[in-house]
Amino acid sequence: MAMPELAVQALALTIRHLKQFGLDRILNLGTSFRPFSSNIELTLSANTLRQLEVLRNSSDGSVNGSLLQMMNHTCTAFGSRLLKHWVTHPLCERNSICARLDAVSELAESMGIYKASQGIIELDEEAFCGNVVPPQISNILSQVLIALGRAPDVQRGITRIFHRTATASEFVAVIGAILVAGKQLQQLHLEDDENNAKKQGKTVKSTLLRRLILTASSSSFVAHAMKLLSALDKDAATRGDLQNLFIVSSGQFSEVFRCHTAVQVAKEKLDLLISQYRKQLGMRSLEFTSVSGSTHLIELPSNVRVPSNWVKVSSTKKAIRYHPPEVLTALDGLMLAKEELVVACKATWNDFLTGFGEYYAEFQAVVQALAALDCLHSLATLSRNPNYVCPDFLDDDVPGQIQICSGRHPVLELILGDNFVPNDTKLHTDGEFCQIITGPNMGGKSCYIRQVALIAIMAQVGSFVPALSAKLHVVDGIYTRMGASDSIHQGSSTFYEELSEACHILQKCSSHSLVIIDELGRGTSTHDGVAIAYATLHYLLEQKRCMVLFVTHYPEMMNIQEKFPGCVGAYHVSYMTTQKSSMSDLAVDPMENNDVTFLYKVVEGASDKSFGINVACLAQLPYSCITRAAVMAAKLEAELSARVKSRIAGKPSIRPFAQPEGDMTHGNHCNLMINGKDNLGEFDRPYARLFHHLQSAFSNSDPMKIMGSLKEAKELAMKMLEGCAVSE
Repeated sequence: MAMPELAVQALALTIRHLKQFGLDRILNLGTSFRPFSSNIELTLSANTLRQLEVLRNSSDGSVNGSLLQMMNHTCTAFGSRLLKHWVTHPLCERNSICARLDAVSELAESMGIYKASQGIIELDEEAFCGNVVPPQISNILSQVLIALGRAPDVQRGITRIFHRTATASEFVAVIGAILVAGKQLQQLHLEDDENNAKKQGKTVKSTLLRRLILTASSSSFVAHAMKLLSALDKDAATRGDLQNLFIVSSGQFSEVFRCHTAVQVAKEKLDLLISQYRKQLGMRSLEFTSVSGSTHLIELPSNVRVPSNWVKVSSTKKAIRYHPPEVLTALDGLMLAKEELVVACKATWNDFLTGFGEYYAEFQAVVQALAALDCLHSLATLSRNPNYVCPDFLDDDVPGQIQICSGRHPVLELILGDNFVPNDTKLHTDGEFCQIITGPNMGGKSCYIRQVALIAIMAQVGSFVPALSAKLHVVDGIYTRMGASDSIHQGSSTFYEELSEACHILQKCSSHSLVIIDELGRGTSTHDGVAIAYATLHYLLEQKRCMVLFVTHYPEMMNIQEKFPGCVGAYHVSYMTTQKSSMSDLAVDPMENNDVTFLYKVVEGASDKSFGINVACLAQLPYSCITRAAVMAAKLEAELSARVKSRIAGKPSIRPFAQPEGDMTHGNHCNLMINGKDNLGEFDRPYARLFHHLQSAFSNSDPMKIMGSLKEAKELAMKMLEGCAVSE
């Protein structure tokens, strides 16, 4: 009621709407409300969840290959739902994160495998003598969760019970499953440990783990669950027999008891009538019979005379069946008593479910505790993966940093196994807090920055992470700008969507955030793209000073290091090349795609090559397309090299110009111009021969002749460079 007036009005309208369906009681519970924003959790944006493939993969939209699927080892449906919430809402409060990590570590110890941030701790003989958590904790918890996984969904079950839509069999199954779980957890004797903690060590050391187990096994909850189940007949509930469901011997359910008594009296009255008819007809062995649903019939031979007011019901060749008037009157009384019993049982069942509302908050807390235990057990199971480590979170007063040694992508590692190449990450707000990553296409740039973000998410969820060591500072947000997409129905182009995501990052991130940007500015012309990418990174470094991983193919981005010395590091994903790595060689043999070997290792320094032609070969573009691309790339590379060399040597700039129209493969020529003149005579003979070969390649239509000319040009250029090196 302290919220703004519009919110209160909306709540009132919601209550009025739900009251039509009998669902308004849920809003009377304080536990039904939770604030949208929280200082304990951070909310990952839809872009981040999609681009990092947290919930679904980006290929077919299924959960296969997602972070959630990799982390999900839960046994129950309600535990799986809670884990999904944990993954999409990582914690952003250090004490809460450490509490989860302590609980996961303790469960991992109980499972027999525990890894600290410095490495693997071997369990020695003393460990098995009682210095570590006894193994029965994980065993008991595992038994509880497996049993709950086989039972109905208890979280949805208690909600149906609260809303009075549950059947008797569902009630018994749900409450019984929770009760059994609570009794099994009581075997850990944590309530006794609270009293004997000073004398003997605590069985469970983690505060969070103790609190959850005590909530799920509290004596108050167990007593209430047993009280509820003791009022019902389990066999009748299984059969769906509502009339015999309630145990009336305890003094409860007086109305049901009265109706049962009335039914019994009516039956006894009917049974007494048979003696009257025996005397009247002189047949000592006469009994009531039932045929085709008709009860309390008197069957007599067809030659026996009966009173005229007896009602003939059915007959055969030898016998006739009657209903005397007294029997009809007694049957009407019995039917009325049974109808009253049915009405009373339905009303009592509805009141019984309504009375459950008194315990709903307690049962809801128990189910939430069981769900959290399932999540912690799942994370402890995950920690058993090879080379997973417990992250170390630094104090809030320590400068922000991310120090990961041999980090790995948690999802791709499952696919590649030992073939996955780990990478280190070192970011520090008082030092180098931005990495600009360059390198070849398909070299692993996007994988590297994704793995850093995923490790940060896993750590703040409270999970072990795939690394040899991890020292992290709690981030208040993880923002990503990756991939390409449009929104046609909203009239948004790919580039507009790209800049909208960048705008969201610039507005929302803070100095404690982690920002991941992959190839910003590629949706427009080169000059505009470089300018926008440079300005965006400059803003992040100057205004926000947050930790940034920036992937780009623009070499000009490295100039920003001069503006922020010591804050920006240049890195690239390493690779190995053979002698056929230049564009001219690739033009000679464009289908040779084995001249680049990706090492997938992030090392210092910038890369000036992207090897796009190699990717075109791997993608199996048509041979003519690859040949043309290789020729154009060689032409542009030669132009750039000529300009650079002419500036260094102090010679005039020599530039090849292609005709604005026409097709090289159809005999149209490319002119070599020297300061606007077509004369090459004033230059040395080697230069003239070099550009003669280049001009021949650009003007020829035969791919084989083009390759031959470029190969000769390359050999001549190599000899010229060797001669220059000798003269120097």
